[in-house]
Amino acid sequence: MLVASISSNKTPTPPPHSTAAVTPSINHPQTTLKPIDRRRILTSLAASIAPFFSPQPIPISDARGLFQMPPVRLSNRYFLVRAGESEFESLGVINTNPVAKTSVDNGLSEIGKKQTVKAALKLKEMGACENSCWIWPSITQRAYQAAEIIGAINGVSRSRIVPEYSFLDARGLGAYEGKDLQSVSEIYASDLISSNIKPPPINDGTPNESVADVFVRVTQLMSILETQYSEDTVIIVSPDSDNLTILQAGLVGLDLRRHSELAFEPGEVRFFDPSSIPTYKPPASALYKCLNPPSCT
Repeated sequence: MLVASISSNKTPTPPPHSTAAVTPSINHPQTTLKPIDRRRILTSLAASIAPFFSPQPIPISDARGLFQMPPVRLSNRYFLVRAGESEFESLGVINTNPVAKTSVDNGLSEIGKKQTVKAALKLKEMGACENSCWIWPSITQRAYQAAEIIGAINGVSRSRIVPEYSFLDARGLGAYEGKDLQSVSEIYASDLISSNIKPPPINDGTPNESVADVFVRVTQLMSILETQYSEDTVIIVSPDSDNLTILQAGLVGLDLRRHSELAFEPGEVRFFDPSSIPTYKPPASALYKCLNPPSCT
């Protein structure tokens, strides 16, 4: 910005309504031009916008969303349910491609429907929804069908069935897609070596997820549930076993490589007992005290 400073009052000024432009002469001895002070401009600009970008304290209510595994405590009670057998499973075929997750062929088989009815009756026997509950199924066809059966038998309205679009997708098994179900044992053998080993990739769009990948998904899911609800009951319905075993291993602090030891059968129901969460131990820095500095042995 150029700022013109008139140092004398003798310079005539145009009438208020004059259209004549006033052009200071460059030879006028009383007219000076102040140089642009970029530093001052930038400093003023920074000061004016700083309040909009300064970090704000995290509200206490939002801090509940900072979920960790294993958790210090849980705000809700949880039931873990694996959907009944799918049509693909009845054929003994692995199907984890998310493109087909809403396909009718990915729905419950006749045996799977019976398994799910038993699961729903088990939940009723356990009093899962006596004081109301929320049902969180994967959007995968068989899991959503299972959620509807559970809701119907337990008197839960559809408004309390919350389809989950990605965090509960079946674990993507990559190049194992379309292979015999028995070959899953090969994947679990790799899981025992490292939670970061992925199944071989494939180019048909099927993800190849490691245990660690699924762990991230289910941790995000729990963060949402623990933030959104308080003192509620949530029924998690998964299309496969791995989502649930990795979630349960994370909640109890079990080595993730051993998640398959917690395998769920189709239609199996488990109540997650908060008492199974390990006692929270403060960091070592919170316990260590030096009673005789500088000698702290």
